Amino acid sequence: MSDVHVSGARTTVETGRVGHPLLSLALAAMMDDVQAHSGAVYLLTPDEPVLEMAVMAGLPRSFAAPWERVGLNSPIPVSEAVRGRRLVWVNGEEQMARRYPRIAVVLPYPFALAALPVATRDTIYGAVFLTWPGSHPPELSERERDQLTSACDRLAMRLRRAEDEGRPVLPEPDLSAPSTTTVAGTLGTVEAARMVARLPYGMCALDLHGRITFANAATAELLGIPVSGLLGTQLWVSVPWLNDPAYEDRYRAALMSQHVTSFVALRPPSDWLSFRLYPGSNGLSVRISRARAVAEAEHASREEDHGPGRLVTIHHVLALASALTEAVGVQDVVDLVADEIAPAIGSQALVMLGSRAGRLHVLGHRGYADPHLVERFDGMPLTAAMPGAHALTTGVPAFFESRQQLEHLYPLRQETPDGLGAWAYIPLIASGRPVGTWVLGYAEPHPFPAEERAVLTSLSGLIAQALERALLYDAKHQVAHGLQKALLPHSLPSIPGIESASRYLPATRGMDIGGDFFDLVLSHGRASAVIGDVQGHNVTAAGLMGQIRTAVRAYTTVGQTPEEVMSSTNRLLIDLGSELFASCLYLRLDPEHGTAVMARAGHPPPLLRRPDGKVRVLDLAGGPLLGIDAAATYPTTEVALTEGSVLVLYTDGLIESPGVDIEDALADLGERLSSAGERPLDALADSLVRETEAAEERADDVALLLLRATGSAG
Repeated sequence: MSDVHVSGARTTVETGRVGHPLLSLALAAMMDDVQAHSGAVYLLTPDEPVLEMAVMAGLPRSFAAPWERVGLNSPIPVSEAVRGRRLVWVNGEEQMARRYPRIAVVLPYPFALAALPVATRDTIYGAVFLTWPGSHPPELSERERDQLTSACDRLAMRLRRAEDEGRPVLPEPDLSAPSTTTVAGTLGTVEAARMVARLPYGMCALDLHGRITFANAATAELLGIPVSGLLGTQLWVSVPWLNDPAYEDRYRAALMSQHVTSFVALRPPSDWLSFRLYPGSNGLSVRISRARAVAEAEHASREEDHGPGRLVTIHHVLALASALTEAVGVQDVVDLVADEIAPAIGSQALVMLGSRAGRLHVLGHRGYADPHLVERFDGMPLTAAMPGAHALTTGVPAFFESRQQLEHLYPLRQETPDGLGAWAYIPLIASGRPVGTWVLGYAEPHPFPAEERAVLTSLSGLIAQALERALLYDAKHQVAHGLQKALLPHSLPSIPGIESASRYLPATRGMDIGGDFFDLVLSHGRASAVIGDVQGHNVTAAGLMGQIRTAVRAYTTVGQTPEEVMSSTNRLLIDLGSELFASCLYLRLDPEHGTAVMARAGHPPPLLRRPDGKVRVLDLAGGPLLGIDAAATYPTTEVALTEGSVLVLYTDGLIESPGVDIEDALADLGERLSSAGERPLDALADSLVRETEAAEERADDVALLLLRATGSAG
């Protein structure tokens, strides 16, 4: 978006003031055109890369509370729509969970969403999102796309006109859905009320915010609160025993999905009621009746449960689920469970077990003063008479409320006493198969009532999915790094007249591997150096890097000139049929005559430090990236390499970082090279990569190859 003006300084957003209903009218028209259920308009705030919600319609603003103010770089649809200046479509619950897990955790309901930028050709003013019930077709129709795009274009033009006229566009009151024709329209208000009053079950109406707008006498009788005490209040606020997040979640689910939802709740001391919620565009109708059959089953279950109240709230579950989506490796999963869940359930120790080649494998642990108490189980056969192995192989959880109970069932259990008093062994099952066991230890004897066992077993499903992903990631990570380590040179050869040093730093994103490579070759008395960068950060890029490095060595060995080496490597890359491209810089060194002949394929230019400390960027002739054009040529440039000169070859990861101009970064690299160029080459290499190495995140790999001319005698 470097060529696009981001509005905000001129289109003013002033919270708390009400302007002309430009946004409300535009949003209502959009929703009507495509039959959307809800929507919102965002405006960019002055002098900040932040989108702020200016008006919402169709749902309470509390549904979107976490996203009232969002950064342009946030991983949510409206920000992505602005960044890419395109329509973003999410066709349902599954796609939302996959692409935007943080939204799916808070709104885990079946609904579809579209987000679009509000922008002219050269100015971005904000964004719009709209939602539909989960019954919407999986794709937007061409008509819907055209209408939404046109509507956003019209809104952008109106915002530009308001900007030109000096009229600030301000936040507006949120819109409720338009009223629909009611029964009173055909039967009369009095007769409609009489009809509902005669029903033997409770009937009440909720607006979009959950406030009761109507209730019949049966509702008051079933809830034990007069109608006057219900009207104007939220159901879960006015009725104390409905003040449970799980019940409010059913109301949210009904509004978001526009599907009928229901739940059963206990009215103390022993009356169970069934609530069925029928959603519409302007609120919900609620049917309340007695649920005797459910009450008996639920009551019997509760009678057996004498444990404390809820240990893990919906907040804990949402926090864990959100955090687990960001877990990368197995240790991340262990740390998250230990930090997020173990304290909430009162557990003092945690072990995560997996299997490898028919034996137990300790994946991680927390809370043990002596780690050998846990690690001694690593490698024990899965057939061993141990609760951890039994839970993993059978998929059946085991709960031991005391040491006596455990030793009664496992009398031959050969364990060093861990000082704990109770244990829970819960299998972690993902994709229908056990991937590990979650072991919780308690300092004192601990009862495991039915409700707590159900909660722990349910949580294990979230942990199992994250663990399965983490195990796969760690395995791929290990294989990929082994491959990359094997493909890069372990050491550089000794070349008369040339001193060399190299450094390699992997990216910190994705698989942390990539296609950067370098090499120094001595063949038939000729010395050559090469550095390159295959696009991508995965096993494919690393494998292709190995092929290119091998090809360069082979073409060098048969005596090809630098231009021929580049052309041959280019044709090979095209013949391999890879969709990846590579940049490359190849040079033939002649220390005896103090020269270097270089050929370049789209690679960043090298730096040359002269003995007097002056540094210049070498302006080399070159050709396109390798792998694009089979007929490409790569002209060469001869450069003087006098004794004491230092040649710096690098990949773009060394000079590219977010928010930093490449020219400035290159100038900074040159200054550091100038001031530290007299140092031993290894110390110089360390100083040139120090800032990049210390960065918390590297979006790209970094390869560095330093060559210092020491004279023909070496």
